Amino acid sequence: MKFVMGMIALVAGLWLALPGAAQQLSGLARLEPARSTLENGAQRAQIALGISQPVPFRAFLLDDPPRLVADFREVDFGATRPEPPGAGLIRDIRWGRFRPGWSRLVAELSGPAALEQAEEETGEAPRIVLRLRKASAEEFAAREGAPESALWDLPQPAPGLPPHQRQDGSRPLKVVLDPGHGGIDPGAEADGLAEAVLTLTFARELQEALTRAGMQVSLTRSENVFVPLEARITVAREAGADLFLSLHADALAEGEANGATIYLLDEGDLDAASQKLAERHDRADLLAGVDLTGHDDNVAGVLMDMARAETQPRSVRLGQVLAGAIKGAGLQMHRHPVQRADFAVLKSPDIPSALVELGFLSSAADRMRLLDPQWRAQMAQAITRGIESWAQADAAEGKLLRQ
Repeated sequence: MKFVMGMIALVAGLWLALPGAAQQLSGLARLEPARSTLENGAQRAQIALGISQPVPFRAFLLDDPPRLVADFREVDFGATRPEPPGAGLIRDIRWGRFRPGWSRLVAELSGPAALEQAEEETGEAPRIVLRLRKASAEEFAAREGAPESALWDLPQPAPGLPPHQRQDGSRPLKVVLDPGHGGIDPGAEADGLAEAVLTLTFARELQEALTRAGMQVSLTRSENVFVPLEARITVAREAGADLFLSLHADALAEGEANGATIYLLDEGDLDAASQKLAERHDRADLLAGVDLTGHDDNVAGVLMDMARAETQPRSVRLGQVLAGAIKGAGLQMHRHPVQRADFAVLKSPDIPSALVELGFLSSAADRMRLLDPQWRAQMAQAITRGIESWAQADAAEGKLLRQ
């Protein structure tokens, strides 16, 4: 699937390899040099950026000197600048961190140009393609200028928050539901259905069921819009979440599978998860109530590992209880109902988290279930009962630990 952002025009040539060293960025996507190219001709130019996953971006032209500017939330370009592109429409390229959560690419031009197309491809190999062509001074002047808002109203790093107390049953449980994918990232697609739309529909229904049960419920997105993966953790932290539940409905390219599955963070990836969060999140976004400003990745990693020592067993119990509740309701589950994976949305060190695959869009039976309001209501009630059961036992344990 392709998402067309607007006008733009660019180049012809070969993108030079970049090192894998990461900047201290707070976003989610990394440049993949092997899939990135630069074509730099005198009349036309094209920049193609292979990235690890889709990101919101905006491209526009500025003058004095003439240049193309592209802002991303967010692409980690690596620590080394590319070599000069040589003679052509593009004279020089540079990139780097623009502000927390944002990165910027600037391509200086040898003269006036028109930005014909800016396109993001969101399939299995996401990339951003920018195209330029040579233009007259008059045409350039007519198109030049930054947008009124250079940035978007997306979740920013959570501000410094007071320490979040483990829930003990004395107040409503705070739950954050995360409908997977959205906007330019439709997720799995089959038979005219998109995962992003189905998960949002179910999230709204589950929100109502949980609210009726006395819980305080927030969504990481309430519309079919794109929200970066790690920004979803920011939403949970700002809400003071006691529990984070991500909702998906995947598809298999090969083989057959059906039924619901509960995913937990792979314990073998805990150290790597801490390292990635320390590298790529703003320090205020790592642990609620802990000021990590000025501390290096090692210190941040140790503190996150300490938090996970308490949180991870709670997440494991959550997965087990949810699977039991879904089975107990007589709803179809995968033959391996609880599994482990290295999903970004499960990496919060201090919020118990799980991912629920409601079913597989590649399965005709699962598609019928996901479209059935009665089945969705039964699933929402089963998950609600599971969360209630987990919260009661978790609160009792929390009280014992404080005694």
